[in-house]
Amino acid sequence: MSPLAVVLADTHIPRRAHALPGGLVLHLEKADLILHAGDLIVSSVLDELASYTPVHAVKGNMDPPGVALPETLEFDFGGVKIAMIHDSGRKEGRRKRLQKRFPEARVVVFGHSHIPFLEDEVGLLLLNPGSPTDKRRQPQHTFALLHAEEGNVRAEILTL
Repeated sequence: MSPLAVVLADTHIPRRAHALPGGLVLHLEKADLILHAGDLIVSSVLDELASYTPVHAVKGNMDPPGVALPETLEFDFGGVKIAMIHDSGRKEGRRKRLQKRFPEARVVVFGHSHIPFLEDEVGLLLLNPGSPTDKRRQPQHTFALLHAEEGNVRAEILTL
């Protein structure tokens, strides 16, 4: 089975939810890696996620100064170059802007808008998992799964 990452963003705990949803926990227990694209709000969320498996996370605009996370992150997962940032900027020009910022990346994970987004074009997969706890104007709470192995990658957005 290919390595599996659970991809989250914008959990906003404890402002929008008191805990991670139970349906999400089932996936966390199976993950090889957890990616969080910012707006955790409290560092205890990182501790909880790390109790399942290793976590890579970036700082969101709502994270307080005490949450010591990088603004961006780049790493390899399953032979695939992954980049993370919280706010990808405006929808217009997003792909070109992120390709320029992360020229080595095959996947860019981002959050901020709470709008799930998955698009794999021109050698770059863009992934916003939405939010598992704060759907805003979206119909459902969401998160994503990222499968990567030997340089091949695929992603899916799931609802809770």
